[in-house]
Amino acid sequence: MEVLKMGVPSQDGESMRWFRSYWGEADTWFYFEVGDDGWVRRQIELEGPALRPVAAATAEDDDARYGFTAESPVTDWEGHVEVPLTLREFEVVWVDARQRLMAGPV
Repeated sequence: MEVLKMGVPSQDGESMRWFRSYWGEADTWFYFEVGDDGWVRRQIELEGPALRPVAAATAEDDDARYGFTAESPVTDWEGHVEVPLTLREFEVVWVDARQRLMAGPV
């Protein structure tokens, strides 16, 4: 059985980590999956008290309905507080956000 924790190597050997960060000005939670190089591989954005998904993007996505990932590595960011997540915690939010975005506006 695989242990799901921060810093788990991916299939290609790269170590990944997961965290979330809150941006109060936009009342938005950001969830990130980040590689060794600091670049975001997957990103989720949940807005407001209802945690409405506005993005659930991969670095390779070309479908705008899923949004986009950050344009700079996390090592360049200032002023954010990282709340560590496990892969499992990230995946639960990821699957829900992707499904809701795929379904479109309600």
